[in-house]
Amino acid sequence: MTKIAVIDDWQGIARESADWGPLSIRADVTFFEDALSGEDAVARRLRDFDIVMTMRERTPFPASLIAKLPNLRMLSITGARNRSVDMEALKARGVAVSFTQAGEDGEATAELALCLMLSAARGVPAGDAKIRAGGFQQGIAPGFTLRGKTLGLIGLGRLGTLVASYAKALGMTIIAWSPNLTAERAAAAGVEFAEKDDLLKRADVISIHMVLAPETAGIIGARDFALMKSRAVIVNTSRGPLINEAALLAALAQGKIVAALDVYSQEPLPEDHPLRTSPNTVLSPHLGYCVRENFKVFYEQSIDNVMAFLDGGSMPSATVQQPKISLT
Repeated sequence: MTKIAVIDDWQGIARESADWGPLSIRADVTFFEDALSGEDAVARRLRDFDIVMTMRERTPFPASLIAKLPNLRMLSITGARNRSVDMEALKARGVAVSFTQAGEDGEATAELALCLMLSAARGVPAGDAKIRAGGFQQGIAPGFTLRGKTLGLIGLGRLGTLVASYAKALGMTIIAWSPNLTAERAAAAGVEFAEKDDLLKRADVISIHMVLAPETAGIIGARDFALMKSRAVIVNTSRGPLINEAALLAALAQGKIVAALDVYSQEPLPEDHPLRTSPNTVLSPHLGYCVRENFKVFYEQSIDNVMAFLDGGSMPSATVQQPKISLT
């Protein structure tokens, strides 16, 4: 019987997100809720499986790992792209690769960015921890309102534009910058274009909405933190490496900024990582896209793709632009 591994189900949500019955009749399906550290550990777990069903970019699949999976015939990817998978290595092995739609249209991540913004502004995590420890307001610093404050968006694509719409409802002034953003495009989204340095100096809250690429890695570094207002809040729901981690830790230790983070350079965040004990932080375990609406789309369409693969037929289409399956 075909052996299928459903990996990186960190919240234990896979089973209830879709009907696995028809697939379980035809294949031996194993669910894994833990995260493994190290390529060799991943290879040992997956080497006997024919099909691996992944969750976004939680486990990278470089060529070196793919070479250690002799039985792999299909890799199921959730979402329309995955930059942590070596597609050429899969193609060379003749491994089929499938994709799914993205789920909702970015609202989940944009709403979490707003949640982190508000939590940092009002010190909600510190207040929650104080009450659970038996205290109340003692030792909790007063927060600040967002109305009238300036939000600086690093990136004004789909997610940045959504966050801008939420900030407008709160009465914030919104400015935006990205390497390719123009004043005309910013105006069309109803926000003001600002050069990067100007944005960093003016913003009370900065929210990052960029795609991680070689040219955007470390787009916020030590020089950028130095330009920011004292106690400015920086929110990152995009990708951890967009912020230079060493510079971030230094700025936090100095009390220069407050960081509200959902993403990290290494995930899961190691138990001994200094961010876990850094002051002036609000930390979320990469919950941006983790809503029931998305998991329903991810797992239902992944099951459809695997069933079609087992049938040897053509795969269902996710969108006109991106088919759910690519037989490489």
